[in-house]
Formats: sequence, C-alpha cells, structure tokens
Amino acid sequence: MIKKLHDKDIREPLFDFLEEYYGKIRIIEEKQIGRSRADIMMVMTEAVAGIEIKSDADTYTRLKRQVRDYDRYFDCNYVVAGGSHGLHIREHVPEWWGIITAEWVEGTVDFYLLREAKENPKAEQKRKLSLLWRPELAHIQEINGLARYRQKSKVFVIEKILLKVPEDVLRKQVSNELFERDYTEIGDTIRGFKEGKR
Repeated sequence: MIKKLHDKDIREPLFDFLEEYYGKIRIIEEKQIGRSRADIMMVMTEAVAGIEIKSDADTYTRLKRQVRDYDRYFDCNYVVAGGSHGLHIREHVPEWWGIITAEWVEGTVDFYLLREAKENPKAEQKRKLSLLWRPELAHIQEINGLARYRQKSKVFVIEKILLKVPEDVLRKQVSNELFERDYTEIGDTIRGFKEGKR
C-alpha cells in the first residue's frame, strides 16, 4: 500500500528540494493573499513565487479561488501535488503554473518537477508590492530618490513607486527587501517608521 502524504510530510523536504533547484531563495510560510492563504511565498533574486501544497489528504474544493488569489500576487506559481493528484492536477491549474509531484520513495519524500512555472500573465505588481511592510516600501522610495510621502497611505506610496521605478529594477528591489526582512525586529522597525526615525 502506498503511504499517503500529508502537508507536514511535504514541507521540510520541499524546502530542501527548492533550495537545491533554485539556489538562493527565502521561504516565508502562510502568507495572507486576498481571501486565501499562500502555503509558501518563495523569494528569488528577481521574482516572488507562490506555492500551494495539495497533499494526498487535500481536495480541490478551494483551489479555484486559491489560483485566482495566487495569480494576483505572485510573478509565478507552483502547485505541489501528492501522488493521488498526479494524474489530474493539470486540469485544475492554469497552463502557466508549475507542477511538482511528491511521493514516498523508500522511506523519504521524492519530488519531481513535472512542469516548470512560466511568467504569470495575471500578476498585479500593485498587489505584490502590498506584501511589503511600510518601512520596506520607504526603503525602496529612498534608494530610488523618491519623495517620502510620510503622511500618505500605503496605496498612494505603491502607486508612486509603480509610476517612477522600472519594473525590472523594482522586481530585484522587492526581492531584496524580502530577503532582508527580519521578523524578530518588526515591532521596533514599524514603531521607528511611525515615529519618523527610519
């Protein structure tokens, strides 16, 4: 009998697989995107990818909505499918989504890249930038010589950045901010930003 893979069986070995395949990456788990929660946000040097895990214990019930939300936020997307989904997963995700299958092989989880992700044609840079914290956006404004707009809303700041910074430059800068993100200091960082010290 083939062992069923659960989400917890897949995650840690998947991180190793992704690091081996992509090189420099940063994994951020359980990120809220619209009405969905991305299992994994994978930061690469010039892109941010969304990764949805569909273990053998999962169904396709929420996948349609999840695909819509992932496509709004990320440069490219992957679904990681347990063996029981392997034959039908292509029918449930768009052609630009990458597909990685996961199966038990000799006591360990084995991954196979069934289809490489393509550039997501539905990505909205505005939504991707909304994933950044306000101090991270302020740093992007600073390094591009933009006005600070301290009293303006996050949405206003994002619009200004999109108007002034070329997309290829911005992609690298967004990735750099996410690589540098420090969850242990976020309270101090945001407090400092609000007090005008950062």
